[in-house]
Amino acid sequence: SDILPVPAFLQDFCKGKIYIMYHGTSVMSAIQILTHGFQQSADGMLGRGVYVTRDRNKAAGYPYNNIHDQVILKLRVSVGRVKKIERDGHPLQKTWHDHGYNTAWVPPHCGMVRSGFEEDCVWNPNRIKVVGIEKAPPMYLPCLQQLLLTHNTQHSCSSFPDPLFRGLSILSQLSNLHSF
Repeated sequence: SDILPVPAFLQDFCKGKIYIMYHGTSVMSAIQILTHGFQQSADGMLGRGVYVTRDRNKAAGYPYNNIHDQVILKLRVSVGRVKKIERDGHPLQKTWHDHGYNTAWVPPHCGMVRSGFEEDCVWNPNRIKVVGIEKAPPMYLPCLQQLLLTHNTQHSCSSFPDPLFRGLSILSQLSNLHSF
C-alpha cells in the first residue's frame, strides 16, 4: 500500500486529547483572560477562535510591540476534533468549524507561519483552562498568580463587583508598591 502511517504524535493530536499549550499576551490582556476567560479573536490566519500553541517559543513572540509587558499563560487544552491546515488558501482555512472541527492546527515548517512554529486555533474558549503563569514581568507576577488561583478555585473578592476591576485594583496596589 502507498498510504504512509500517521506519526504517533499526530494520531494523539487528532483523537481529541488534552495538551499543554501556551498563549503569549500582554499584562492587561492576561488580567482579562484570568478574570473573564478567553474570548474568540474576530479573525486571523485561521478565522475566529482562540490562538494557542504547543511551542512555548511561539508564545514568547507576543505581544509583538513590548516584550517587557509579556505574559505567557500555560494552558490545558482539550483539542477535540482537529483539522490540519497545512497551506495558505486551504479550502477550510477559515471555515473548519463549520465542518465539525473544534480546533484548526497549522503544523510546524509548513510555510504558513513565518517563524516556522506550529499554531492552533480553538473555536470554543471553554476547551481552554489556564493552569499556570509561565512568564510575566516580576512586579505583576504575584497579582497574576493570585488571579489564577482565585479564578481556578471560584473564590472572589467582594469589594469589587467585576473581576476585571478586582484585577486592576490588585495591579494598582502592586504598582504603588513598586513605583519607580
